Amino acid sequence: MIIEHIAIWTKNIEIMKNFYCDFFKGKANNMYENNKKGFKSYFITFTNGCRLELMESTNIKEEGNNLTFGIAHIAFKIGSEKEVDKLTNFFKNKGFTIVGNPRTTGDGYYESIILDPEGNTIELVA
Repeated sequence: MIIEHIAIWTKNIEIMKNFYCDFFKGKANNMYENNKKGFKSYFITFTNGCRLELMESTNIKEEGNNLTFGIAHIAFKIGSEKEVDKLTNFFKNKGFTIVGNPRTTGDGYYESIILDPEGNTIELVA
């Protein structure tokens, strides 16, 4: 069994699409739009076939709480520890929030943690 895709509700679908395509080399399909339901989505496909669905809806209301049930993080396997360090510095220099600097975790991962433009947690893993 494989995961077909992971979906994220977004506030600004274009900014999020550009982030995942530009920085993680994803390829976006044409936007799907259902005006009757106030719904838009893109599927971003990565080189290994994994996909991320970005969704936007006029029916979602702000709850005022950043902690919600749902996705905890998305982990991208970058390659080596050196590549994790390099990409983390790249994001830092671009002004993105670094939540966790590169390190080896208790469960043996070498990773750093950044936030995407809407505050979703992304792990960069060696």
